[in-house]
Amino acid sequence: MTTRFEDIIAWQKARVFINHVYRVTKEFPPEEKYGLISQFQRAAVSIAANIAEGYKRMGKDDKLRFLNYSQGSLEECRCYIYLACDFGYITSDAADIMLDKLEETSKTLNGYINSIVNRKNWDD
Repeated sequence: MTTRFEDIIAWQKARVFINHVYRVTKEFPPEEKYGLISQFQRAAVSIAANIAEGYKRMGKDDKLRFLNYSQGSLEECRCYIYLACDFGYITSDAADIMLDKLEETSKTLNGYINSIVNRKNWDD
């Protein structure tokens, strides 16, 4: 059992992904500052932020709700990766790298969620 959200592997992987998103979006055209850059960065940060917020929620349903928000933000980022590639802001190779990092985060987050769903003794 973890004692802080920073110990959650899904949060750690989300943090790596966020840093990658910020590095990549620095190269986007300046006219995207309030468009795709802002949306992409916000969604990436939301993945980790919702994991952290859900961690301290006491009830199982409440905790899972925030983790589900995190999953939604993760899928939003997947969409932005495809759009960035479509618009020529990143190469298909760069998109593949980002999608790999995102998938790694997704699988780890799903594992964390499943561990909560399947936990036998839940202290509300």
